[in-house]
Amino acid sequence: MRLLALAPTGFFADYGCHVRIRGQMAALHARGHTVRIVTYPAGRDVDGLVTARPPVWPARRPMPVGSSRRKLLLDALLAPSALRAALHFPGGRPHIIHAYLHEGALLGAALARLLAAPLLFDFQGSLSAEMLDHRFIGPRSPLLPALRRLEGWIDRQPDAILASSQHAAGLLRQAGAPAGCIHTLPDSVDPAVFRPRAELPAAAVQQVRQRLGLPAGRPVLVYLGLLAPYQGTDLLLQAMQRLAARRPPPHLLLMGFPDVARYQAQARELGLAEHVTFTGAVAYEAAPLHLALGDVAVAPKISATEGSGKLLPYMAAGLPTVAFDTPVHREYLAEWGIYAPAGDAAGLADAVAWALDHPQAASRAALALRARAVSHFTWAHAARAIEAVYARVAT
Repeated sequence: MRLLALAPTGFFADYGCHVRIRGQMAALHARGHTVRIVTYPAGRDVDGLVTARPPVWPARRPMPVGSSRRKLLLDALLAPSALRAALHFPGGRPHIIHAYLHEGALLGAALARLLAAPLLFDFQGSLSAEMLDHRFIGPRSPLLPALRRLEGWIDRQPDAILASSQHAAGLLRQAGAPAGCIHTLPDSVDPAVFRPRAELPAAAVQQVRQRLGLPAGRPVLVYLGLLAPYQGTDLLLQAMQRLAARRPPPHLLLMGFPDVARYQAQARELGLAEHVTFTGAVAYEAAPLHLALGDVAVAPKISATEGSGKLLPYMAAGLPTVAFDTPVHREYLAEWGIYAPAGDAAGLADAVAWALDHPQAASRAALALRARAVSHFTWAHAARAIEAVYARVAT
């Protein structure tokens, strides 16, 4: 099939929703479909995936992550690029418009009507909840009711919706999206890329460890993802302040962006300068070696509506995973997660301490998580599920 993907973000960058877009589209391309991704001007190209981008964006202007007024301009630039890509699609008009994020679904609704093509919406979380999570608007903002009405209207436009979790599917039904259009499609991972430490070149892992200057003789906690309050970064640092009293104290490898300088300052204020290493953004291709440095992975995300795709690389890498106890985390980790009460920094510290104090039990959980990732959450599974939905809406 000919697939036009609308991705209103700076694809590709090294974080959550971009990994989902890349994994899905690469898997569909590998199965013989023709893919074009329309995305923002910034980002980097991925081998095998053809992108179309608006040509105008000020040099050195950073691409916003999350909600931003600048995205209104970027979305306006995206519309003519999407129409041009559709009209000049190799082999004919697209069979499917595959839209990511609510902005993509809004643009896709107009494009799908113009082309008489079905619209599929990949739903990764509530638009209004994301704006609240990113503090783009406040809970008392007069814009919030109008945004929620717009969000509800967008949710009713697609011919099919792929929800990133069962929890997200439930939220969509509660918001009035047609139940028959909703299909649950969790995030996925390539377990041949993300592998346990023992299956990776020991010299390459050691080289990364030496480059980062990680202390010897101390357990390493790893986090890979965006740095933000709704991701639980503040709570993770508060938990580390408690864990620093252990002997030996664990060391946190905090991998991600943005706001690195702000969190470095926060770590210093908490007395954690010697206990946390900040890497900034880690390229997707380098992520497996970086995760291999960890003894325990942490997932402190507290957003109530978004998915949590970062769990999948942890699982595939065979890492014991400590997470806040949320419905989405339970969907991925099941009984093999090590859970802390949601939003509780002290509870998060206690859960990490349990994993460090019970290495055999933690190792058994890690092996089970790896097996679960291989059996349930690969991109090949995702591609087949997407094809089934395509067949349903294209008839």
